[in-house]
Amino acid sequence: MRRNLLTLVIAFVAALAGVAIGCQLLMPAEPRASDIHMLVHRDIALDPDQRIALDRLEAQFAARRAGLEARLRGDNARLAAAIEAEHRDGPQVSQAIDAVHHSMGDLQKATLAHVFAMRRLLRPDQAAIFDRLVAAKLTDTGR
Repeated sequence: MRRNLLTLVIAFVAALAGVAIGCQLLMPAEPRASDIHMLVHRDIALDPDQRIALDRLEAQFAARRAGLEARLRGDNARLAAAIEAEHRDGPQVSQAIDAVHHSMGDLQKATLAHVFAMRRLLRPDQAAIFDRLVAAKLTDTGR
């Protein structure tokens, strides 16, 4: 009994930690793509056509991101319900964790596809600056 309780507590804490870490990395208050979008406009001399194209990409991605974030919130709610229902690392919890990870991965892939789409709009000299901005954001070296 004591071992089962310990396993339950560890599984619950691990699940909560995974969700918290995933949300911190993938869903900060200011989404990374928007941060990068702002930095591109601030740090790269864009021509008017590039500005329009980048704004269009950002608007399209905002809708995609909102849908993916909503799916992730739903998966997190289902994980919480599974933990409450099973009180252990059972099949419902395992399936819910897999769903959360899948949604987090889809969000990250969509974000990277958006970043690469932004990059394709830039000239080579601008792309070099963009690459440094992206690397700084991903490694939290910031500017």
